[in-house]
Amino acid sequence: MIASAATAGAAQAADDSSLTWNGVTLYGTVDIGVAYQTHGTPLSDDFYTGLGYLISKNSNKSITSIAPNAMSQSKVGLKGTEQIADGLSVVFKVETGFNPQSGKISDALQSLVNNNGRALNNQSTNADGGRAGQIFNGAAYAGLSSKDFGTVTLGRQTGLLTDAIGKYDPQGGSYAFSVIGYSGATAGGGDTENTRLDRSIKYIYSNGPVRVSGLYQFGDTGGQGGSTTQFDIGGDYAGFSVDGLYSKKNGAIGASPLSAAQFATLPHDSLAATISDNTAFTLAANYTTGPFKISGGYEHITYKNPSDPLVAGFNGLGGYEFSVVNNNAYAIHKVLEVSWIGAKYKISDALDLTGAYYHYDQNSYQGVTGNPLVKTNCSDTRAGSCSGSLNAFSLVADYKFTKRFDVYAGAMFSKVSDGLASGYLHTSTIDPTIGGRFNF
Repeated sequence: MIASAATAGAAQAADDSSLTWNGVTLYGTVDIGVAYQTHGTPLSDDFYTGLGYLISKNSNKSITSIAPNAMSQSKVGLKGTEQIADGLSVVFKVETGFNPQSGKISDALQSLVNNNGRALNNQSTNADGGRAGQIFNGAAYAGLSSKDFGTVTLGRQTGLLTDAIGKYDPQGGSYAFSVIGYSGATAGGGDTENTRLDRSIKYIYSNGPVRVSGLYQFGDTGGQGGSTTQFDIGGDYAGFSVDGLYSKKNGAIGASPLSAAQFATLPHDSLAATISDNTAFTLAANYTTGPFKISGGYEHITYKNPSDPLVAGFNGLGGYEFSVVNNNAYAIHKVLEVSWIGAKYKISDALDLTGAYYHYDQNSYQGVTGNPLVKTNCSDTRAGSCSGSLNAFSLVADYKFTKRFDVYAGAMFSKVSDGLASGYLHTSTIDPTIGGRFNF
């Protein structure tokens, strides 16, 4: 038995880089640390970021807390490939994200329900999101991959914008150090629930330095409103990479908690929703030279009232009921412009230093009731429909002890002004965070 155990240990050590058996790989991440926030909200056991790393309406007091998923979403999954013909394979992937501080499956909509009827200064961290307690909230798809004709997959999968943000965000989509990582508005083409798309078909093809891809989500079937169409074209040359993307989402759902008045008369486990048709155009690029990698991008998002309004009482992601529905928030179109730039410097094989800047610009889309509706410009905090801006800066050092384990320390400063600060308890926060991440 001792000899057998030693042999098994040696075999495991020899193949220590992969947890693959018969073409199926087990993989995952556990990411947890500690954060201090000058203006934050109490830790949520359900929301996948745990803490509000970005300034929010309910950010109200200084806190020191366990900080989950600061650099990466904790997750566990299986992925596999099986060759069925020369150059042709079947592929699949299933993945769930979880919260290491509580052991719960990540569920953004439950975090909203937990705050139904609560005043802002009495809320815990909450926000809308694409992970809503599904068993496989990260991915659940299968498809075919050809070395000559590309890959097609069907099921629940990331949108093309989400893929691009992961590639071109200087902070790699980090929750604690990236505005476009913490908030899914950019990756979702307007609303964060659309970072991952149920009932979608996705095609990716590359030929030499050029790549193209497309995605279509079937509408009116399940909890994500209408159809989605996305296209991407990009290429690589001499250290330079660029992608241009288009996204159109019909009937996008933006979820929020019930107000105190709504909570008094409506089902306590239901939610409110704002419905819109969203169109986004994105251009992003990076350039690598020696130890430096520079990344940046721009996205233009237009929100319009839905062409096919939804009726109160429908069930959304995760089966959550929406008892309050607003189909008329954008009679005057809202425009959100998102830009970012940053750089990573590889100090050594083990140590990286990354800095980034993020900016939001919102137009004034306020109107006076009438026929036709009359637009009135405003640029102060009187309403969330006034023009406004968000600015954020982050700096992170990441040290890799081994291939699988790294530690990080960094901070993000975020500040809102004018219309984007309407109703906020505080308008800025500084959030230093340290933690460790184990990948397998």
